[in-house]
Amino acid sequence: MAEHPEEKQFDTTSFLRTLTTRPGVYRMLDAAGEVLYVGKARNLKNRVSSYFRNTGLPPKTRVLMRHMASVEVTVTNTEAEALILENNLIKSHRPRYNVLLRDDKSYPFIYLSSEDEYPRLALHRGARRAPGRYFGPYPNAGAVRESLRLLQKMFRVRQCEDSFFANRSRPCLQYQIRRCTAPCVGLISAADYAADVHHTVLFLEGRSSRLNEELEARMEAAAERLEYEQAALYRDQIASLRRVQERQYVSGESGDLDILAAVVNGGVACVQVFFVRRGVNLGNKIFFPRIPAHSSVQEVLSAFVAQYYLAHPVPRRLLVNCELEEQDMLAQVLGERAGHRVAIVHRVRGERARWLQMGVANAEQALAARLGSQAGTHRRLEQLREVLQLDELPRRIECFDISHTQGEGTVASCVVFDRDGARKSDYRRFGIDGIEPGDDYAAMEQALTRRYTRLRKEERSLPDVLFIDGGKGQVGVAERVLEELQIDEILVVGVSKGPERKAGMEILHIPAQGRQLDLDPGSPALHLIQQVRDEAHRFAIAGHRNRRARARKVSPLEAIPGVGPRRRQQLLKRFGGLQEVARAGVEDLCQVQGISRTLAQQIYDAFH
Repeated sequence: MAEHPEEKQFDTTSFLRTLTTRPGVYRMLDAAGEVLYVGKARNLKNRVSSYFRNTGLPPKTRVLMRHMASVEVTVTNTEAEALILENNLIKSHRPRYNVLLRDDKSYPFIYLSSEDEYPRLALHRGARRAPGRYFGPYPNAGAVRESLRLLQKMFRVRQCEDSFFANRSRPCLQYQIRRCTAPCVGLISAADYAADVHHTVLFLEGRSSRLNEELEARMEAAAERLEYEQAALYRDQIASLRRVQERQYVSGESGDLDILAAVVNGGVACVQVFFVRRGVNLGNKIFFPRIPAHSSVQEVLSAFVAQYYLAHPVPRRLLVNCELEEQDMLAQVLGERAGHRVAIVHRVRGERARWLQMGVANAEQALAARLGSQAGTHRRLEQLREVLQLDELPRRIECFDISHTQGEGTVASCVVFDRDGARKSDYRRFGIDGIEPGDDYAAMEQALTRRYTRLRKEERSLPDVLFIDGGKGQVGVAERVLEELQIDEILVVGVSKGPERKAGMEILHIPAQGRQLDLDPGSPALHLIQQVRDEAHRFAIAGHRNRRARARKVSPLEAIPGVGPRRRQQLLKRFGGLQEVARAGVEDLCQVQGISRTLAQQIYDAFH
């Protein structure tokens, strides 16, 4: 029998005896060499030695030490360098016993192409290389789109792509619904457009007082020139601006700060962040970092602040709901990275205390919703997010389908799902008219145009994902409609039948990503897509059957102009029924009282 050498044991005594007292980073590894935990220390010898005590270790640390087989250290010059290295190693190795911030996306900005003759506004994410101005960052794309929507309503600066702008021969629908001044076809002068851009910049910079003063001065000047329509426009802009200020202004604040609140319950952590820039609340974002068992609020929030703000812009002040570990050192490092002083404050009073309490209440509510949500629904949405490569879970999903019988009674359906399932109160049907019978492309175009023109006019919520029951042709129609309406935040996905038209064989067409997917029949994401698609199909068929039944109960005479109830009654009485009316000639129809030869010809043509 072959002899096996004894497994090499970690020599704790020798390791600690030679360990330096300088600052640095330590990594704990298991027997396979996988990194279990990464930590930093001002004094490596003191910090690492504390893990090898016989008593007094917290439960999380005891579990870690049972799996630990070796320790590696990296010495740094300063504790600040150790913090940065720790953050990089956590991102690289993603150790199972560290608090992990899974959301590492770049945050969006509002981009203004200020060097163009007619600048455009747009959502921007990523490197800021293009010439122009960037405002933000915003907590998520939804906050950017909400701001863009408000700006489009107040100042009507274009938001279309340059290629779309350069090739227009007539105003688009945005002009018709008063969301753009049509600079593409010269319906506004460069000077007037520049004034709208100037007001937009003042709004984005948070200089609301000056903006109000300028608009009021322009309103009075226009009224003195008897340009009452222009004065009314400035009046509406002032009113809209005041409504926005009432909703967004943070009392008592004029600078930049973030409000952070963390709560832990049931082994799940939630961090709520409110972003305030120039005294304006830009919105909030919820994070659910992965945490080891028995993690405290202080550990979670300390790790979150380090990981998040070493990768994203940091304001001058952070309000937190508990004191952080090594708070002063963390503030110093963040300030050095940002190029300005950063203050981390946890003891606040007055208005700031109320904002911090609001952050905690929101975090508790979000965590309760997370714990109480149906696991199946969340798993399906999470799978769908991964499959479609979305930044976050979709908040709203819509799906369209077309139903008809050989072109008769065409109906389009729109069903809506959110994170709680079907929202039947938001379902809509569209009776399709004025197209060639059986033309599904034209039917889809008409339904989508009616749907999203109305949503834009009424400033209603748009979906994150739009499913189209069909292949590349139908998806192409949907993309053309959304481009015409200047809607670029919706991901269009076509759902076509597989080779044998069997459930589970569906093919997803995603032109925006240049992909075509064939998901596994057992995929939770595919099950959700099937549920949404089947609901749209059911709703469309029900609407089509109702429309067809109503049509067959209606007399063809009712569709003939000039044939009212009295004349219909006289025709049926004279000929004894509808079939005999249909067989009658023009001369016979003229014999009926009140039927002229012209009308008789129309009646005859309607049946022949």
